[in-house]
Amino acid sequence: MVNHDGGVDVSIGAVDLHGIRTGTAQVAAETLGIEPDEVNVHTADTEGITYTGNAAGSRITRTLSQAVFKAGSSVISQMKEKMAVRFGVDAEFVEYEDGHFYARDNQDSKVSFKEAGSAVTKNGSNIIATASNDPGMRPANGYAMSIADVEVDPETGKIQLMDFTIFQDVGKCVNPTQVENQMQGGAVQGIGWALSEEYVYDDQGLMRNASFLDYRMPTALDLPMIGTVILETPADDGAFGIRGVGEPPIIAPPAAIANAVHDATGARMTSLPMSPERVFAAMNGSS
Repeated sequence: MVNHDGGVDVSIGAVDLHGIRTGTAQVAAETLGIEPDEVNVHTADTEGITYTGNAAGSRITRTLSQAVFKAGSSVISQMKEKMAVRFGVDAEFVEYEDGHFYARDNQDSKVSFKEAGSAVTKNGSNIIATASNDPGMRPANGYAMSIADVEVDPETGKIQLMDFTIFQDVGKCVNPTQVENQMQGGAVQGIGWALSEEYVYDDQGLMRNASFLDYRMPTALDLPMIGTVILETPADDGAFGIRGVGEPPIIAPPAAIANAVHDATGARMTSLPMSPERVFAAMNGSS
């Protein structure tokens, strides 16, 4: 919806778990040719928005971006019809480029989106658009790989992660900082699975490490700086070719670390986590 000040409100049904508020503002701004700070995003508006689905499965930015793109395109079409009256031409002769409307044969008539939106809405017109992603929209495959450098203590089997880099094809990177953060967070989760995270049960079936004190997730003290390399091969559908980012970085770390341990020691690890006890046993040929 275009506001009286020429800004734009975007309401979505999704909750903001992964920075979707920022990503949605950027997609809307890119579609409309305006600045992201001119877009107000309202999340989890389930009273006014139909079911959106959960913010999980590396899907929400990809699916929402298509809906926002379609709604933004509709807003521009509606605005062209309103500006046609101002320019005294048919709507088909109104162009929109770099955030400005103008009559095709008179570029001196340029009016910014903000000015046009303010003028149109103050005259009593409502510019509102609703859209959803295509029901047949396919998931975009995510591709990621990791490189791990490790040191293994031959006397204890303890693995020390010295360096780690995650590579991922994100399609189109909407927000590099947020994408980098998600890649790092996913890599850390995968590293935890690889090295320390495990459910421990006693012979009565009771969990013995049901607290964050005993269930050992890696902390900043356990990790090097996680390097990230963002690659962009746009998906063949959806707005701007965006791919999901959340889950792919989780998958590769265990394999990368296991291969690094094999390269360092000759021991092939086949189960997780690769605890010091298991690594020591593998290095010494016992099971």
